Amino acid sequence: MAVKSIDHVQLRMPPGGEPQARAFYRDQLGIPEIPKPPHLAVRGGCWFESDTVKIHVGVEQDGRPMRKAHPGLIVDDLPAMVANLTAAGYQVDADQPLEGYDRVYVDDPFGNRIELMQPK
Repeated sequence: MAVKSIDHVQLRMPPGGEPQARAFYRDQLGIPEIPKPPHLAVRGGCWFESDTVKIHVGVEQDGRPMRKAHPGLIVDDLPAMVANLTAAGYQVDADQPLEGYDRVYVDDPFGNRIELMQPK
């Protein structure tokens, strides 16, 4: 018996944050939005999924953003993504080097920390 993989990562947003979630996860990070199952859609939120990445952004009334805990997402062109995020008004921060990767951090519109990584 063992865990085999991660199915998805769940992040939080406040009620009504769906347009901002789409602008960030779909439009900036390029993760397609998929419809939530109808019985879950009534709760609000958005699901963004590709063949290799699944991020679910759910509504949490009084939640706090994830600041230390965060997903690390592998990207294919980190400099271009950083340029696009910066042009869209997002603050991108460098961090200590990590062997084998170029990496930065960006906060989603709700303050959740996202690590963007590109293998060297």
